[in-house]
Amino acid sequence: MAQQQQSPLLDQDFLQKLERLTLHWQKSFAGLVGGRIPSRFSGLGQEFLDHRTFLQGDDLRAVNWRAFMRLEKLFLKMFQVEPRIPVRILVDCSESMENKFEYTLRLAGALCYIGLVRLDTICIQPFRDKLDDSFLCSGGRHRFQPASTFLSGLKHGGRTNYMSVARAFAGAFPQKGLVIVMSDFLDDAEVEKPLQFLASYGHEVSLVHLWTPEDREPPWDGELELVDAETGTLVELSVDAKARRQYTEAFDLHARRLQDLANRSGGRYVGLPTATPIEEAIFDSLMRVGAIQ
Repeated sequence: MAQQQQSPLLDQDFLQKLERLTLHWQKSFAGLVGGRIPSRFSGLGQEFLDHRTFLQGDDLRAVNWRAFMRLEKLFLKMFQVEPRIPVRILVDCSESMENKFEYTLRLAGALCYIGLVRLDTICIQPFRDKLDDSFLCSGGRHRFQPASTFLSGLKHGGRTNYMSVARAFAGAFPQKGLVIVMSDFLDDAEVEKPLQFLASYGHEVSLVHLWTPEDREPPWDGELELVDAETGTLVELSVDAKARRQYTEAFDLHARRLQDLANRSGGRYVGLPTATPIEEAIFDSLMRVGAIQ
């Protein structure tokens, strides 16, 4: 029997919509470029890497006119400018991400593609209670397929330990850059202190907070026995309307504290229920906070 082909992480029509976007950050990193430069045409003498379709507003100086004469289509020449600000996308692969995992991978793929088109250097870094094997890619859109394959192969499972991950990350990635943390930020231990550690270390930290509807507004009622997805601990609860309201208030307070931490550290925060379509997440939520332009 022929093996069923796995569907792509992101379809081609959606990828084409991402072509004009740029990952954006606020900090200036000494000796590094990228992120806030409106044109990726760097002039003569740089290393040519790729073409992309010419779009309205692009720099006409970067058009490949020889290709236009042959094909009667406008293509933009893309050059590598060294050194570039590194972009690290930290993907939470713990067990609590189970119902959010596919959404997270698709969103991470979209951010990766945006960066690759603009010649950013992207590191996809899965984590749980430690850093898993990472994937490094750069040099244009043609490098996206291996990145997509890597993301599609990730599995969720295990516990989180943000402080262990933050310390390991600081040791593994001494060069400062943009750090995008994609997580539900659920941990028995403190979450804010490790994230503040990364920001204080010199990185610009953007937090993408993901949750399912029941993460914020549990629908259950009565006497319940719940099992912690990561620890396996059995918890007996008595839930009523008041308890659900108090839980939602605590969840919202946690989200506000994450947002305050990101803003205070010069980064960004965006909260995304997984019911939000990926396209809306990119072209509304992330653009609204300035993480994408």
